Amino acid sequence: MSSTDRHGMIAQAVRESGRITVQELADLTGASEMTIRRDLDTLAAQGVLERVRGGARTLLLRGQEPPFALRAHEGLDAKRRIAAEVSSLIADGETVLLDSGTTCLEIAHLLRRRPVTVMPLSLQAIHVLGEVPSTATLMVPGGQPRAAEGALTGPLTLASLSALRFDTAVMGCCGLSAADGLTAYDLDDAAVKKAAIASTRRIIVAADATKLGHTAYAHVGPATLLHTLVTDTTAPADEITALEATGIVVRAV
Repeated sequence: MSSTDRHGMIAQAVRESGRITVQELADLTGASEMTIRRDLDTLAAQGVLERVRGGARTLLLRGQEPPFALRAHEGLDAKRRIAAEVSSLIADGETVLLDSGTTCLEIAHLLRRRPVTVMPLSLQAIHVLGEVPSTATLMVPGGQPRAAEGALTGPLTLASLSALRFDTAVMGCCGLSAADGLTAYDLDDAAVKKAAIASTRRIIVAADATKLGHTAYAHVGPATLLHTLVTDTTAPADEITALEATGIVVRAV
C-alpha cells in the first residue's frame, strides 16, 4: 500500500471512529506501529487530525465541513475518475469556471494540459494551472481566500463573475439531492456558487457518492438548474434516479 493510500485510510478511520489507537491502525493497514506513528505525525502537521497519546482523534465537531487537508486524502481514486470524465466533457477552446474543492483540484491538473481558458475559484487550483509548462490560459479572479480552504469569496469574487460569461462551470458541492438541490456549508461560498451558476451556460457538478443525498445548511439552488452530474459508481441508486427525474444527466464512473 502506498503512503498516500495509507494516509487516506487513516484519515477516514479517524473521522469515522472519532478516536483510534496506533495498534488499531496498524491492524487496519498492515503497516508497522512505527510507520503508523510517523503517518499520524505527518497528518497532524497537515491539520487532518489531532495526535494524542497512543493514537489520534478527529478535529471535527458534528456538522462541520471536513478540513481541506482531510478531504484531499479521501476517495482519491474516485475523484480522479470523476476528474477524467469531467475533462472529457469539456471541448478545446471552451471558457471554464472551476469551483473550489478537492475534486475540482484534481480536474485542474487535467485542464492545465488542455487548450482551454480557465478561471479557478481557489488558490490551490490557481497554483496548479499557473505551473509551467501549461497549455491552458489562466484567468485569476479577485477575492478573499477562506482560511485553510483557499476558496475565493467576497465582493471582488462576485464582481469578477458578474463581469464574465463562461461556456461551462464545473461545480463542487457539500451536498446534492433532488429534494434540496445544491447546498454548501459556508454562506459566502454559497453566494459564489450562485453567481457562478448565473454567469454560465452549462453547469457540470463533480461530486463523489458521499455528497449525494446529503444536505448542508446554505442553499445554492434547485437541482433543476444543473445540467450534468459526474459521480462514482457507489452513488445511491435511489438518489441517482431522483436526480435524473429532475432533468440532470448523470454519469457514474
